[in-house]
Amino acid sequence: MTDVGEDEREVADAAETGGTVIAPVGAVGHRDLTPDAWKLVQAELPARLERLADGAYGLVRAGAGLPVVFGRALRAAGRGLVVLLPTQGAVPAVLPHRDRPAAGELLTLAEHMRLLAYDPADRDACVRADERMITTCGRLLAVWDGSPSNGLDATAHLVAFARGRGIPVDVVWPAGAARAAVPACRPGRPGS
Repeated sequence: MTDVGEDEREVADAAETGGTVIAPVGAVGHRDLTPDAWKLVQAELPARLERLADGAYGLVRAGAGLPVVFGRALRAAGRGLVVLLPTQGAVPAVLPHRDRPAAGELLTLAEHMRLLAYDPADRDACVRADERMITTCGRLLAVWDGSPSNGLDATAHLVAFARGRGIPVDVVWPAGAARAAVPACRPGRPGS
């Protein structure tokens, strides 16, 4: 795994794809799925990944839930993964406790990691980090039930953000998927 900057990434990507720069596929979605819903999403991802162009890779912000499920699916499909880690003051930031084990797994799955300046304990900063991630993507995969943003979950906002910039969005919401009754995040905490 290596840490590369934007210009270096484009050069490396172009070299790996014969001169064609392939934009990553970003992933965002609800964090509060039921265990059965996560299994349904995990079962649907391989078919979604098969539809991607050769050389397409994934990009996620480090955290529990979808980033890990998406990262595992990418690696199982033989695709690359780039993980965004938070920084504050040019040094890695401490992730919220629930995201730490997931970040460790993501780093073992990742081919590359990038540092991104944001406060992982601030929900709005996490949303802005997701927006910055999305602007670098050629496609967005969203695990989303179609519900509007509610101040706790920003998935609808991120889908609209991508669509408003002409970035294609693939919504994944398998039949039978459901969200937990209690939100997985609170105001002031990361949410996606």
